[in-house]
Amino acid sequence: QIASGFCLGFIEIIKCRCVSVLRFKDSRMDDVWLVDFYAPWCGYCKKLEPVWQEVGAELSRSGSPVRVGKMDATAYSGMASEFGVRGYPTIKLLKGELAYNYKGPRTKDDVIEFANRVAGPAVRSLPSRQMFEHVLKRHSVLFLYVGGESPLKEKYTEVASELIVYTYFFSASEDVLPESVTLHELPSVLVFKDGTYFTYDEYEDGSLSSWVNRERFQSYLPIDGFTLYELGETGKLVAIAVTDEKDLTELKGLIQRVAAEHRDQFNRDFQFGHMDGNDYINSLIMGEVSVPSIIILNTSNEQYFLPAEPVEDLQQLLQFFSSVLDGSAPAYGGDGFLQRIKRVAYDARSTVMSVFRSSPLLGCFLFGLPLGVISLMCYGICMAESEDDTELMKRDGFTDEEEDEGEEEEQQRLTAGAEDTGEEDEDAEKINQKSPSEKKVD
Repeated sequence: QIASGFCLGFIEIIKCRCVSVLRFKDSRMDDVWLVDFYAPWCGYCKKLEPVWQEVGAELSRSGSPVRVGKMDATAYSGMASEFGVRGYPTIKLLKGELAYNYKGPRTKDDVIEFANRVAGPAVRSLPSRQMFEHVLKRHSVLFLYVGGESPLKEKYTEVASELIVYTYFFSASEDVLPESVTLHELPSVLVFKDGTYFTYDEYEDGSLSSWVNRERFQSYLPIDGFTLYELGETGKLVAIAVTDEKDLTELKGLIQRVAAEHRDQFNRDFQFGHMDGNDYINSLIMGEVSVPSIIILNTSNEQYFLPAEPVEDLQQLLQFFSSVLDGSAPAYGGDGFLQRIKRVAYDARSTVMSVFRSSPLLGCFLFGLPLGVISLMCYGICMAESEDDTELMKRDGFTDEEEDEGEEEEQQRLTAGAEDTGEEDEDAEKINQKSPSEKKVD
């Protein structure tokens, strides 16, 4: 029954056990659960099903404490609402009273990495330099607290509990660090990325949570549709070099130089990267971006910026970035009412075009059939009104010919009446012209 999807409770993957929802709710605090909230009719949920089975099998083989299950959120909407489920499928890791939402790619490796990261401690200790070097090789971005107990460590632990869904957090003593790392004071929080490290400064960088959120990506990286909105959650503008896979221009190199050589000037406000091809960008801005080119996106309000002329050297690129920051560069797009209407129309047009490109016959059927039905309905309504008018005339005793004959008779009567009136007027005039004696004889 479980394999056929007839279980109306909570299904635990691998053990193939159907557990009542109430029992799961009462006992889940004792375990770490990775749960897929799905809808039986959801196509994306069906696509996730084989991946979910692989995730459960792999975590079970590796001895992970994470238990994997799935729940029909349409059958148990109340419980789904308690966990903040608003779409399907929704993947959540339930750990005690906390529920962590997974937003990454729905692949086996990514889901397993998320589960192992979040299921463990928020801050992991590095006891030796060898362990530190091993971890540094495995992670492109690594946050590290150095020092003993302090208010800063308490803040660091709170931030780690909140943002562990995105990255790992570690702690170590000062002697674990290599000699190339110099600390001006203890305790300190560092981020290792881009082949170097940066130290958190509360006065310059603001809150620790905001700093970690801004620094959790490499300064320059390849960007796709999923990564773009992940970058947008950092609060930064996203500067993208739109290039072709075979493009040999220096545009990528120019942006990489800005990211590395002008970090102090632009890192707080910009995230840098490149995207191969312009199809995704064109659909995003509902326009056409040439290749190669530079575009800056503000994902918070859907605005974008384009240089007034093609960028050919580093100085032009720096001036463009500066003009965006000081507000002199014109902003396009946005999330206003007109733009939303334009977006709806653009998405509808894109959907229709994609259907006709992929299957012309299917497109003709999907869109031609409704139009044909509507046309027949309109024709039927018009014909019904015409027949009703004819029936009403028949009910009143008239046809078109009878009505014409009646009009002719009426006209003849009016003409005859006018002639009779004329004769009476002539007789009266003759009488008036007679003498009094003749009138008396008459």
